[in-house]
Amino acid sequence: MYGLSQLKMNQHFLTILEKCINLSHLKQLQSFIISQGHSHTQFYIFKLVRFCTLKIFNFYYARLLFDHLPSPNIYLYTAMITAYASNPNHHTSAFVLYRHMLRKGKPAPNNFIFPHVLKSAPEVLESNGTKLVHTQILKSGFGQYPVVQTALVDSYSRTGSCIGIARDVFDEMSERNLVSWTAMVSGYMRVGDVGKAVSLFEQMPNRDVPSWNAVIAGCTQNGFFSEAISVLRKMVMVGTGEGNRPNQVTVVCSLSACGNTGMFQLGKSIHGYVYRNGIDNDCFIANALIDMYGKCGSLDTARRIFEMSSKKNLTSWNSIINCFALHGQSENAISLFEEMINCGFEDIRPDAVTFISLLNACTHGGLVEKGRAYFELMTSSYNIEPRIDHYGCLIDLLGRAGKFEEAMEVINCMKMKPDEVVWGSLLNGCKIYGRLDLAEFAVKKLIEIDPNNGGYGSMLANLYGALGKWDEVRKFRKKLKEQSAYKTPGCSWIEVDGKVHQFYSVDKMHPRTDEIYGILESMVAFS
Repeated sequence: MYGLSQLKMNQHFLTILEKCINLSHLKQLQSFIISQGHSHTQFYIFKLVRFCTLKIFNFYYARLLFDHLPSPNIYLYTAMITAYASNPNHHTSAFVLYRHMLRKGKPAPNNFIFPHVLKSAPEVLESNGTKLVHTQILKSGFGQYPVVQTALVDSYSRTGSCIGIARDVFDEMSERNLVSWTAMVSGYMRVGDVGKAVSLFEQMPNRDVPSWNAVIAGCTQNGFFSEAISVLRKMVMVGTGEGNRPNQVTVVCSLSACGNTGMFQLGKSIHGYVYRNGIDNDCFIANALIDMYGKCGSLDTARRIFEMSSKKNLTSWNSIINCFALHGQSENAISLFEEMINCGFEDIRPDAVTFISLLNACTHGGLVEKGRAYFELMTSSYNIEPRIDHYGCLIDLLGRAGKFEEAMEVINCMKMKPDEVVWGSLLNGCKIYGRLDLAEFAVKKLIEIDPNNGGYGSMLANLYGALGKWDEVRKFRKKLKEQSAYKTPGCSWIEVDGKVHQFYSVDKMHPRTDEIYGILESMVAFS
């Protein structure tokens, strides 16, 4: 009889829980189970904790429920640590709770809890965190569980110095599944080793959509945009036959690659694919489309997609502002910024990225006073600490306006060491206004940062020639020949019939080089 009434109680509890939509409802349900003598029944507390973390995202109240129990079981610890680990703001809490569980001595961790702890470990103690958990895993006897080994691969690969350990764990796995292969590929991409990532991807016995996405996203994030497009084409040709159709993640990453390479036609084709295949056109895809069309110069289309988007978030506003800033439409960019801050949504508040686009817009429009005002607004009204990118934009703005004294004052007051962007921006202004003395100073700073960059050395030699310092020119050119200096070649590309052709300065590697040069020579002859 008791078992039957308990079963009815459980069903009644779960039915009411499904209808709860806020904390007030949950507290009423909690009061009910307390009145029935179940204040410490772990099954009910587990369900309440899960509701708090998954439905209403109230981690504080979930922890109050958890701490109320004298001896939470492993399922409650797993629920609480999983919730913490899934939120970037609570990684430390996940690791601290795991440590507390170990110190209490019970319950003992199982193979389900370790993957979530490993997700937080590198965020709290970097590589040492993963190593500490790895030691506990081996002591607990879970070292050969595939799900734990995969989590170790992912955790070690999140700190660049441990990518070798991640590969060792991967190689020692007796059973590798798609998740473990993808974790290792993603690890290589995360540390920028695109070559090894692609090589490992080619060795995969089977592939699914996440594994294709890992390579496309990794290539895009590391600046290998043409390679990302090539992998996309291969996925469409090969992967679709295996049931691996591009999804939202594929679309977003591919659109980013199209925008950065100027592949407008392919970007439009991907846009069409979204509509034809009924892919949910959420804010991520809408933002990617705005970015792609904007970077490819189709500002009207970018603006139309932005206006049609029903859920505009901060990224949406940043994307459209950046589009107009990139193409020199300063007034439109500034107008959009003003519209954003007056839209009335509390969750849409300018961030560091917004002000980089805004300062770029002021630079392209020569709006010095507005640029200064926005830089001041960023720090005083929005409490955003200027980053090196903001200083680079401000120096570029002042340099293009010939305000070198102010530019040097900004540089001297920076809280971080000026980088190549800052000195390069100053040098650009010096070239415009013929400030050879200050240009010489800027180039010397660039050489200090990267002494083997032959491009900087050539600049300085040319400046010495312009100043009539011919002895210095000879000395410096001799020095350049003696050292192993490099000079990054200029690069351009063009899309023809859906294929991107790249060209580098003095490069004759293109298969149609003879034909290209022949046409160029005929054009010169008739000019």
